[in-house]
Amino acid sequence: MMGTAKSVLKYLLAFFFVAAGINHFWHPDFYLKMMPPYLPWPAALHLLAGLCEIVLGVLLLIPRWQQLAAWGMIALLIAVYPANIYMALNPHLFSGMNPTALWIRLPFQFLFVAWAWWFTRDSVPSTKR
Repeated sequence: MMGTAKSVLKYLLAFFFVAAGINHFWHPDFYLKMMPPYLPWPAALHLLAGLCEIVLGVLLLIPRWQQLAAWGMIALLIAVYPANIYMALNPHLFSGMNPTALWIRLPFQFLFVAWAWWFTRDSVPSTKR
Protein backbone atom coordinates (compact mmCIF):
# COMPACT_ATOMS: atom_id res chain seq x y z
CA MET A 1 0.00 0.00 0.00
CA MET A 2 2.76 2.47 0.95
CA GLY A 3 4.57 1.77 -2.31
CA THR A 4 1.45 2.52 -4.34
CA ALA A 5 0.75 5.74 -2.43
CA LYS A 6 4.36 6.89 -2.81
CA SER A 7 4.25 6.15 -6.52
CA VAL A 8 1.02 8.11 -7.00
CA LEU A 9 2.41 11.01 -4.98
CA LYS A 10 5.60 10.97 -7.05
CA TYR A 11 3.60 11.33 -10.27
CA LEU A 12 1.50 14.06 -8.68
CA LEU A 13 4.57 16.02 -7.58
CA ALA A 14 6.10 15.60 -11.03
CA PHE A 15 2.85 16.84 -12.60
CA PHE A 16 2.79 19.91 -10.33
CA PHE A 17 6.36 20.79 -11.23
CA VAL A 18 5.91 20.31 -14.97
CA ALA A 19 2.62 22.25 -14.95
CA ALA A 20 4.16 25.10 -12.95
CA GLY A 21 7.14 25.16 -15.30
CA ILE A 22 4.94 25.32 -18.39
CA ASN A 23 2.93 28.08 -16.74
CA HIS A 24 6.09 30.21 -16.57
CA PHE A 25 6.06 30.26 -20.37
CA TRP A 26 2.28 30.73 -20.73
CA HIS A 27 1.98 33.56 -18.18
CA PRO A 28 5.37 35.26 -17.96
CA ASP A 29 3.95 38.58 -16.74
CA PHE A 30 2.62 36.96 -13.57
CA TYR A 31 5.99 35.42 -12.76
CA LEU A 32 7.88 38.59 -13.58
CA LYS A 33 5.75 40.45 -11.01
CA MET A 34 6.83 37.88 -8.43
CA MET A 35 10.50 38.65 -8.88
CA PRO A 36 11.93 40.76 -6.04
CA PRO A 37 13.46 43.92 -7.53
CA TYR A 38 16.88 43.24 -5.99
CA LEU A 39 17.38 40.20 -8.26
CA PRO A 40 19.22 40.80 -11.52
CA TRP A 41 17.90 39.56 -14.89
CA PRO A 42 14.31 38.83 -13.79
CA ALA A 43 13.22 37.61 -17.23
CA ALA A 44 16.09 35.14 -17.47
CA LEU A 45 15.64 33.94 -13.90
CA HIS A 46 11.93 33.27 -14.25
CA LEU A 47 12.48 31.37 -17.51
CA LEU A 48 15.31 29.39 -15.91
CA ALA A 49 13.05 28.55 -12.96
CA GLY A 50 10.32 27.38 -15.34
CA LEU A 51 12.75 25.25 -17.32
CA CYS A 52 14.17 23.74 -14.11
CA GLU A 53 10.67 22.89 -12.91
CA ILE A 54 9.90 21.05 -16.14
CA VAL A 55 13.20 19.17 -16.21
CA LEU A 56 13.08 18.24 -12.52
CA GLY A 57 9.48 17.06 -12.81
CA VAL A 58 10.38 14.76 -15.69
CA LEU A 59 13.59 13.52 -14.05
CA LEU A 60 11.68 12.63 -10.88
CA LEU A 61 9.90 9.94 -12.90
CA ILE A 62 13.13 8.30 -14.06
CA PRO A 63 14.32 5.97 -11.29
CA ARG A 64 18.00 6.58 -12.00
CA TRP A 65 17.51 10.34 -11.59
CA GLN A 66 14.79 10.42 -8.94
CA GLN A 67 17.00 11.28 -5.97
CA LEU A 68 18.95 13.97 -7.82
CA ALA A 69 15.70 15.46 -9.15
CA ALA A 70 14.21 15.51 -5.65
CA TRP A 71 17.27 17.33 -4.26
CA GLY A 72 17.03 19.75 -7.18
CA MET A 73 13.37 20.38 -6.36
CA ILE A 74 14.27 21.13 -2.76
CA ALA A 75 16.98 23.57 -3.86
CA LEU A 76 14.60 25.25 -6.31
CA LEU A 77 11.80 25.52 -3.73
CA ILE A 78 14.21 27.21 -1.33
CA ALA A 79 15.60 29.46 -4.07
CA VAL A 80 12.17 30.76 -5.10
CA TYR A 81 10.91 31.26 -1.54
CA PRO A 82 11.94 34.96 -1.52
CA ALA A 83 9.59 35.50 -4.47
CA ASN A 84 6.73 34.04 -2.42
CA ILE A 85 7.60 36.34 0.46
CA TYR A 86 7.74 39.27 -1.97
CA MET A 87 4.24 38.38 -3.16
CA ALA A 88 2.90 38.36 0.39
CA LEU A 89 4.53 41.70 1.15
CA ASN A 90 3.21 43.28 -2.06
CA PRO A 91 -0.39 42.10 -2.49
CA HIS A 92 -1.22 45.20 -4.54
CA LEU A 93 0.78 43.66 -7.42
CA PHE A 94 -1.49 40.61 -7.43
CA SER A 95 -4.99 42.05 -7.55
CA GLY A 96 -6.57 38.72 -8.48
CA MET A 97 -5.28 37.02 -5.34
CA ASN A 98 -6.54 37.31 -1.79
CA PRO A 99 -3.83 39.01 0.33
CA THR A 100 -4.47 36.59 3.20
CA ALA A 101 -4.01 33.66 0.83
CA LEU A 102 -0.60 35.02 -0.15
CA TRP A 103 0.46 34.68 3.50
CA ILE A 104 -1.25 31.34 4.07
CA ARG A 105 0.55 29.80 1.09
CA LEU A 106 4.01 30.51 2.54
CA PRO A 107 4.07 27.51 4.91
CA PHE A 108 2.95 25.24 2.08
CA GLN A 109 6.35 25.71 0.46
CA PHE A 110 7.80 23.70 3.36
CA LEU A 111 5.27 20.93 2.73
CA PHE A 112 6.49 20.78 -0.86
CA VAL A 113 10.07 20.59 0.43
CA ALA A 114 9.11 17.67 2.69
CA TRP A 115 7.22 16.03 -0.17
CA ALA A 116 10.28 16.28 -2.44
CA TRP A 117 12.57 15.11 0.37
CA TRP A 118 10.57 11.88 0.58
CA PHE A 119 11.94 11.02 -2.88
CA THR A 120 15.56 11.64 -1.92
CA ARG A 121 15.43 8.37 -0.03
CA ASP A 122 15.66 4.93 -1.59
CA SER A 123 12.32 3.49 -2.52
CA VAL A 124 13.43 0.02 -1.45
CA PRO A 125 14.23 -0.25 2.26
CA SER A 126 17.73 -1.48 2.95
CA THR A 127 18.18 -4.72 4.84
CA LYS A 128 20.76 -5.23 7.51
CA ARG A 129 23.03 -8.24 7.19
